[in-house]
Amino acid sequence: MAVKLHAAETIGLEGKIIDVEVDYSKGLRSFSIVGLADKEVDEAKERISYAIKNIGLKPPHKQNQKVIVSLAPADIKKKGTGFDLAIALGYILASKQAKFETGDKIFLGELALDGLLRPIKGVLALSQKARSEGFKEIFVPEGNGREAAVVKNCKVFEAKNLTEVLKHLSGETALKIMPKTQIKSAAAEIKYDLADIRGQEAAKRALTIAAAGGHNILMSGPPGTGKTILARTLPSILPPLSQEEALEVTAIQSVVGILDGSFASRRPFRSPHHTSSYVALVGGGAWPKPGEVTLAHRGVLFLDEFPEFDRRVVESLRQPLEDGVVTISRSRGTIKFPARFMLVGAMNPCPCGNLGSKTKMCLCTPSSLFRYQRKISGPIADRIDLWMEVGNIKHEELGKEPAKPVSDEIRNMIIAARRRQKERLDGQGLLTNSEMGIRDLEKTAPLSLSARNILNQAAKHLDLSPRAYHRIIKISRTIADLEGDTEIKESHINEALQYRPKTNF
Repeated sequence: MAVKLHAAETIGLEGKIIDVEVDYSKGLRSFSIVGLADKEVDEAKERISYAIKNIGLKPPHKQNQKVIVSLAPADIKKKGTGFDLAIALGYILASKQAKFETGDKIFLGELALDGLLRPIKGVLALSQKARSEGFKEIFVPEGNGREAAVVKNCKVFEAKNLTEVLKHLSGETALKIMPKTQIKSAAAEIKYDLADIRGQEAAKRALTIAAAGGHNILMSGPPGTGKTILARTLPSILPPLSQEEALEVTAIQSVVGILDGSFASRRPFRSPHHTSSYVALVGGGAWPKPGEVTLAHRGVLFLDEFPEFDRRVVESLRQPLEDGVVTISRSRGTIKFPARFMLVGAMNPCPCGNLGSKTKMCLCTPSSLFRYQRKISGPIADRIDLWMEVGNIKHEELGKEPAKPVSDEIRNMIIAARRRQKERLDGQGLLTNSEMGIRDLEKTAPLSLSARNILNQAAKHLDLSPRAYHRIIKISRTIADLEGDTEIKESHINEALQYRPKTNF
């Protein structure tokens, strides 16, 4: 008679419960895994056989028996090594070498040849799925317990090896229940501090606005003026992750396998090279995996030398910048990855970098300058909220000591502005002003009559698109939040208009 246990795997960033059915019968020796199993799943036969042998039980490869393992649903590709524990327990139960209940339990883990359990990826997503499906107990390898214990209303057991799981299930020695854990945000590791930047007060102000409202920003200026270092100081002023954001980031990093520790406690800062491919940036593959835009979710995606990225790569940012998600369609299905990030770009004004310089002559021809600027298309330019020109600073400024460490002061301003946004947008599923839609603007971003008149006049003069028009309102709303104002005033609109691009795209 077949026995049934439960495991899980990640599809995209979500968990999927997999039924593990094991049938044991007399016959010529064979051990088969069916159910659209990938290579690493099929290789589990050897890991499981020797793990069972090395803990002192009778393994499948030493008996004249036929063992079939079915992973259901059979039409879903099974990949990864997280099924090892469930398959091994299923065989031990089917061969009557142990007896235990499996109904409301889920088993996750990779087996070593000596029976030790190795940690797996994506435990948080798998545990969340197990809880939603009504499972009461989750068994995970040592090292995955704290991550799984974030999930409420489930008992999480962390085991070092297969023997400990068997002893617990048989009632011989009980495993300790992992205490419920809560993700705690931590301050960013300050490698680059905004206080270390001399001069560039206008750029600092633009970064403050971008950080407060989650807005996209592009900095343009000659080489060596500090665009890159300014972008890298953003973590020093960004607010810590909220509990909700930390869960999202932890789940993503856990699935991808880049989680440092048990939880993600700091906002991501991703900086891919300009030679990165389309798939590396937005995600994809035969079995779609997240790209840089998803790894930057709730954090910063910094694209240095922005126009040097391949045009197809840059254009692929249209959907995530507008919708906050990436939809990847393949013949086997469609997967959505979250991609709510701050885009920070840096670029030279021209190929030689000297356009607009007061001390150096630009050597670019009109045609090369035109080609360079056209690398950023109109639709992409329209999705960038703040455009900042970063010019050269006087050498005397470089030797001055900073007046005070301004990062803490600016971060507190940003945290206060984010708190106002959360209170105003509470119940709408939004966290920052940059996420607001047209209806949200009508409800939460009132303009004074004079501010509305100024905006309408500017829109006619600058020939703003409807998208750019509404982005001006969002930026103005953020400036008002920084100043603690409930209504958008003329000064807020005037400052927001200063951050429009000076070049026609």
